Amino acid sequence: MQRTLPARLYGDPDAYARERQSVFGRAWLFLGHEAEAPEPGDWVAAEIAGHRLMMVRGKDGGLRGFHNVCRHRAGPLVEGASGRCEGELVCRYHGWRYTLDGRLRSAVGFGPAEGFDPRELGLFPLRLDAWRGLVFVSLAEDGPPLSEHVSSLERLMSERGLSIPRPALKRTHSLACDWKVYAENYLESYHIPAVHPVLTQELGADYRVWVDGELVIQESAANSGGPQAGLWGWLWPNLAVNVYRDGAMIERMVPDGPGRTRLDYLFLRDDGPDALADALEASDRLTAEDASICEAVQKNLSAGAYDTGVLSPTHEAGVAWFQSRIAEVHR
Repeated sequence: MQRTLPARLYGDPDAYARERQSVFGRAWLFLGHEAEAPEPGDWVAAEIAGHRLMMVRGKDGGLRGFHNVCRHRAGPLVEGASGRCEGELVCRYHGWRYTLDGRLRSAVGFGPAEGFDPRELGLFPLRLDAWRGLVFVSLAEDGPPLSEHVSSLERLMSERGLSIPRPALKRTHSLACDWKVYAENYLESYHIPAVHPVLTQELGADYRVWVDGELVIQESAANSGGPQAGLWGWLWPNLAVNVYRDGAMIERMVPDGPGRTRLDYLFLRDDGPDALADALEASDRLTAEDASICEAVQKNLSAGAYDTGVLSPTHEAGVAWFQSRIAEVHR
């Protein structure tokens, strides 16, 4: 029987720093949907575990990923979640200008300086690739390609004949709990009868959880046609791809500092946001229920009485797999 991770790893600044580098600094991270940046100059940005990342559509039509930081004195290139720049990226601090492919075009007003070479001061690049319209970036210069990382999810989607619709709506929620608390809650259905009474009525008796490569899969058939019944895939390290009867939702679970989590939801539906009423109502209810229990768990993890617990082989195989991966970071 596997014991849980120790309570000290939840909300600890040193644990956050290790995970920031060894988990999020090495993995493929979901940044956005390619349809969010359709034209040259369109950009999408996010802060993930303290890493400030962005992608921009170039004049050649290609997407490129960069750290959202100027090479002069670390000013931001863009602010917000998305927007458009006219032909170049301009630092918000001192006005340095960069081409859309990351080259320094002009160090505005910098003046002469011995050894100054603009060719050496392009933006810090990110590896970038896309799968079914979802754009991922990686801070690591090497490592497996995205196609390998998502291979289990691609196989599952292909076998079921599932597709990912176009983006329709975004929402964000903040939780007072460590990101691992929320991720572990997502990775098991053991809590559903106690925490989600409406969802309990919607899920079929054939609910299953299993691990395949970098993916934890949860699946249920609806016994009442509820909007939340469907297929849920959780891709290491922090991305849920939820496919329902009439749409999909991408859920990014972001460490927002020690002991805090930001949930970034991207709802996808080809007939647009007006058709999302039922899905949004269900999502708001489930998020509130999960937030309440996860924040209570975080308080108990921080209180001092609890150190470690045990994991059920029947219900918590996904949690056991996740915690084993995290334990490797903290050896």
